[in-house]
Amino acid sequence: MNFPDFSQASFLRQHIRSILDFYEPNVEDPHGGFYQNFLDDGKVYDHQTRHLVSSARFVFNYARAFLEFNDPKYLKRVNSGIEFIRNAHFNPQFKSYGWLLNVEQGKVETKDDNNHCYGFAFVMLAYSWAIKVGHSKAEEYLEETWSTMERVFWDADNLLYKDEFDGTLSKDSGYRGQNANMHTCEALIAAYHATSKQKFLDRAMILADSIVNRQAALTNGFIWEHFHRDWTVDLEYNQDDPKNLFRPWGFQPGHQTEWAKLLLMLYQLTNKPWLLERAQQLFTRTLAISWDEKNKGIAYGFDLQNKICDGEKYFWVQAESFAAAAYLYAHTKKQEYLHWYQKIWQYSWEHMVDHKYGAWFRILSNDNQKLENTKSPIGKTDYHTMGACYDVLSLRLSDS
Repeated sequence: MNFPDFSQASFLRQHIRSILDFYEPNVEDPHGGFYQNFLDDGKVYDHQTRHLVSSARFVFNYARAFLEFNDPKYLKRVNSGIEFIRNAHFNPQFKSYGWLLNVEQGKVETKDDNNHCYGFAFVMLAYSWAIKVGHSKAEEYLEETWSTMERVFWDADNLLYKDEFDGTLSKDSGYRGQNANMHTCEALIAAYHATSKQKFLDRAMILADSIVNRQAALTNGFIWEHFHRDWTVDLEYNQDDPKNLFRPWGFQPGHQTEWAKLLLMLYQLTNKPWLLERAQQLFTRTLAISWDEKNKGIAYGFDLQNKICDGEKYFWVQAESFAAAAYLYAHTKKQEYLHWYQKIWQYSWEHMVDHKYGAWFRILSNDNQKLENTKSPIGKTDYHTMGACYDVLSLRLSDS
């Protein structure tokens, strides 16, 4: 196969456009917000189900698209997306956000009103990017979300965020997880860039240190997903449900490399050497275990003995990993990271990218066969793939 030059800015912009084009014909719900379940060919297979994470990720997608391409329709979608979050997901009584909705002809029914820090993180991310495109109330909404997270989710004793509360934000489920903290760190970095408020950067640094140093030290330097209420490691959580969409069992290679990317984003802002050192450790150790030498691509999970426990290939794992490799190369100029960037992209271009209909397949088998015909069910939205391309664009590996 002939490959494009994956480091070229022109390639990255064109690839982003091709993903936007996949969603373009069918994404808008005329009653507000966005449809969130798409087949391989871009047709909507479920018009009713709306997830908070997808609602927020679409705002991110279109805010970044507007900043990159200056098309007014993308700005209109940012405003529509924020309005949907406020009118459909947000509960003003508790300042909470419904996790899962059923929407028909503009009528909203809340199917799951539990409140997840993971969801709040993406709401914060959406508001941060909405600030950057000039939304008049986004900074007010961001501050409101920050305040609620401080009051409800922040665990000051352990310097991490709690994970899940009921619909009234009063009952703690007791579950603790790294994933919510990782995406909150991402959102805090975005909030700092949007507002220049030091509190957001300071908290992002605290989260990074708590997860990649203190918590990872409990499991040989790798970042485990699940913890008990007191932040001791929970090795059994979801062992019987290893493919859980948001809380899978095992070490997640994609989360190790995603943390590496976030550490380097913080390194850009603070120049603290430990961030660069830890990012290199996480990336190098993870790829040594999870890269599939036979079939190529990065496996989904490995166990406590560093053996692959889930060899399937997920789109977001490849995307976050090539972004991490690009950041590592930009900050170290070590050729090994540029090699990894090209290698992961070549695999993705050959197997994960749908060259017929556009966007990326969500999941492939260990030997790179399609497993389903749903290109983008709730949660996906290609936020990871386009976001990774924007990340690499910001590094200017190539200016052409």
